[in-house]
Amino acid sequence: MIPDRDLRLDLCPDIDPDNASDKPEEACGVFGIYAPGQEVAKLTYFGLYALQHRGQESAGIATFDGQQLFEHRDMGLVSHVFNPEILQELPGQLAIGHTRYSTTGSSRRCNAQPVIVETRLGKLALAHNGNLVNTDQMLATLAARGCEPSTTIDSEAIALLIREEVNAGKGWVDATIAACRQCVGAFSLTIATPDGIMAIRDPHGIRPLVLGIMPDRIGQYVVASETCALDIIGADYERDVKPGELLWITELGVTAIDWAPDVQSKLCIFEMIYFARPDSWVHDESLYSYRMRLGKQLARESFQAADIVIGVPDSGIPAAIGFSETSGIPYAEGLIKNRYVGRTFIQPTQEMREAGIRMKLNPLKDVLKGKRVIVIDDSIVRGTTSRKLVKALRDAGASEIHMRISSPPVTHPCFYGIDTDTQDQLIAATKSVAEIAEQIGVDTLAYLTWDGMLSATGRDPNSFCSACFTGDYPVQIPDGVKRSKLMLEVGTKG
Repeated sequence: MIPDRDLRLDLCPDIDPDNASDKPEEACGVFGIYAPGQEVAKLTYFGLYALQHRGQESAGIATFDGQQLFEHRDMGLVSHVFNPEILQELPGQLAIGHTRYSTTGSSRRCNAQPVIVETRLGKLALAHNGNLVNTDQMLATLAARGCEPSTTIDSEAIALLIREEVNAGKGWVDATIAACRQCVGAFSLTIATPDGIMAIRDPHGIRPLVLGIMPDRIGQYVVASETCALDIIGADYERDVKPGELLWITELGVTAIDWAPDVQSKLCIFEMIYFARPDSWVHDESLYSYRMRLGKQLARESFQAADIVIGVPDSGIPAAIGFSETSGIPYAEGLIKNRYVGRTFIQPTQEMREAGIRMKLNPLKDVLKGKRVIVIDDSIVRGTTSRKLVKALRDAGASEIHMRISSPPVTHPCFYGIDTDTQDQLIAATKSVAEIAEQIGVDTLAYLTWDGMLSATGRDPNSFCSACFTGDYPVQIPDGVKRSKLMLEVGTKG
């Protein structure tokens, strides 16, 4: 159930653990479209392009043209995996797509999605965002039926369970519901069949999933992890797929089925803080607006006299603007992000490796020199990147550096589809705020409180999963899985 981090580093030798991202890595992105007469593969390509931030390891598209399935998937970014010639070879009236960051199963081509299985009713393609916590139990059930997986991902176990239910005599929808009732954890799924597509969320709705409609085209629908994927192809947002709901989209339209008996919304709060794009909408507003409110609340809770406020691009910028507006301290751009930095197999020089952060973020010396600077970021996980960033700001001439974080301390790992370290690697699980400030080299450090983070949503605080801050997991974690990541069992609401 733990991501194979060591293997991922072997496959991508440019990734230095000391220079790797100091953020929780994104969940995956899923997309689906039912649009007879349209170039569904091309529309799916653009939908995945909009969801690229959710996973950069692999991408795939599966289409159906009648009973025939066409698919292409490979390692790399969406724009690298597909080209016009490949998309031309993916005909059909419906499609699903996936862009992946590995949380269960290592980063290799056999684990790229969508997962394809053969059933008595034809082929099925499945794309999964989330992470199951009972995969071992599911695999044991499949093994007892003589079913051997061909990958190391929990997503295939879901597809195989659906196949077994179909082969036992059920239709697509009933088989999928029967399989999902055996799944424990987080799952937002898009599933393609010869007859239509399905969109499903787990009973807690931990990972997002939305429904859109193609304007002026009756009977054409889109499902996606975020609304930004609807925007890019001109689809109109209709509503969220509800926790514990299955949508069956066919030539007859959309049939909604509440398949889970015990439903309690627990949307991941980190989707709001960091993962989802700021132009995606959640709860009737853009996440840019919510993140600005986080900054405003942060300024009220931990004001600090300073000359300028800067945000760590890109995710820290909305909160930095909100902090500036409430505090009255001018906002400035103090860091320029190189948006074209990707994985490279050319090793940098030792001097460049020591500079580290400047490959992605370069300080503006004339903006920072002699200034008391408040730096706004959305989170600190291990502290390695923050330490390098602070050093770069000091080297650029900042006289004081005060870091403010627009979320509480991350003290517990995630088991629901976000790649966080084991608990002993989470800096806030082992150190106080004062100790963290000393380690990363800032003059002062303050985090947003847990109450402040949730009150800024304007929603029922109980409708979010915030286990990474509190250790209060909404879905019970089996002991074996918990022991693999949860070593310290400490942490309080910050």
